[in-house]
Amino acid sequence: MNDYIQIGLKFAIGIMCMVIQMNLLGKANLAPVSALDQLQNYALGGIIGGVIYNNQISILNFLLILVIWTFLVTLFKYLKEHIGFMKRLVDGQPTLLIKNGEVLVEECAKRGIAASDLMFKLRMANIYDTQQVKRGIIEQNGQLTIIQYGEESVKFPIITNGIVDNDILENFGKDRDWLDEELAKQYTDVSNVYLAQYINGKLKLSLYVQPKGSELEQKLNE
Repeated sequence: MNDYIQIGLKFAIGIMCMVIQMNLLGKANLAPVSALDQLQNYALGGIIGGVIYNNQISILNFLLILVIWTFLVTLFKYLKEHIGFMKRLVDGQPTLLIKNGEVLVEECAKRGIAASDLMFKLRMANIYDTQQVKRGIIEQNGQLTIIQYGEESVKFPIITNGIVDNDILENFGKDRDWLDEELAKQYTDVSNVYLAQYINGKLKLSLYVQPKGSELEQKLNE
């Protein structure tokens, strides 16, 4: 009977840990959207499944393991949101595979995407000829974003969580000096930018903190 009670307590602790992690990471469910999410689900499932029926591991040890794992997951989340290198290392970044109907073989090879896999992804979108594709972009989660001729190009953000994506900036034909000037016009800097999008020739910002200069200018305009 004591064994069942211990299993029940471990199971309850494991569920609570999952709920806490979801709240800390700001997730509504455990569906993976990045490599870190996938790793977290596998590791957490292995920890709970491997320990819950092992009587040699006490409830206290089980709790300590979950605390350590939660700390590591939260640490990696913080690092990838504040350090560009860590974000690219953990989540990767979108990669252009098809440009103006031409397959970029070198980029496909870097991502380990075989020709058969690429054509399969295209057929899933009812496209049977690469010449129909203006731009084909492989996302971090492995999905292929396809832009055909006549369609509007996908606009990727220039800044996310205070981190500048220099590749996207170059795609728009801009450089870092231009970006710094645009940020200065809106009385802010990169570290204060939650999201920056380049739409219709203008830089649209979503900021963590609204600058006082911007607020003053808005009042004057009113």
